[in-house]
Amino acid sequence: MANAKATDEQMKAAKLAGGKRNAAVQAGIDANKAYGIDDAVKLIKARAKAKFDETVEIAMNLGVDPKHADQMVRGVCNLPNGSGRTARVAVFARGAKAEEAKNAGADLVGAEDLVEIVSKGQINFDRCIATPDMMGLVGRLGKVLGPRGLMPNPRVGTVTMDVIGAVQGAKGGSVEFRVEKSGIVHAGVGKASFTEQALVENIKAFVDAVVKAKPAGSKGTYLKKVSISSTMGPGLKVETASVASAQPAG
Repeated sequence: MANAKATDEQMKAAKLAGGKRNAAVQAGIDANKAYGIDDAVKLIKARAKAKFDETVEIAMNLGVDPKHADQMVRGVCNLPNGSGRTARVAVFARGAKAEEAKNAGADLVGAEDLVEIVSKGQINFDRCIATPDMMGLVGRLGKVLGPRGLMPNPRVGTVTMDVIGAVQGAKGGSVEFRVEKSGIVHAGVGKASFTEQALVENIKAFVDAVVKAKPAGSKGTYLKKVSISSTMGPGLKVETASVASAQPAG
């Protein structure tokens, strides 16, 4: 009984501590207000108090219905200040292109041998690139790579002969995005340790890339809402006008 009582007390203390932490990060934030991007980033950075370098994330509500093929939003953004994350990159290529990939810093490079490894479910990478001639082989991995969002696609620059540029982009901070069923696009756009200016520049670059990817089938308001948060921090609404130079024509 004593042990059970101690456990109950510990649980209450943990809940109380968690409540205090939540109250501390929420203090000074108006949940109903949309902040200018400069103020929003400042508030997010000030509240990122975890013992690790928290990721700063963006979520964008778009006026699209991705169930329709002509309203799919997908693309890639090269963040000007990098993502702060080191990606492991796999490249499907042969011969000279395979050597280029290795020299560019790819973590895994191969052809049939790499297909065999991946087909067994060994996914030891975050980004996947292929030269066009390899897609006949890579296509067999659709059921493995597709659900993980790793299938190479020419629309996001991961099916290309420029393997050097693709690997360097993946390593340097290029971020792929794809709208979810609910019409939301989200991505990590940096780390809490970044300067305010670096985060603002990354966020604006990402929003610009998503705006430019507006599909032909989207009508009415395209960019509906924008919010940012850190891994362990609160979410803040952001004024769309402070991150997007102009709404695309409806």
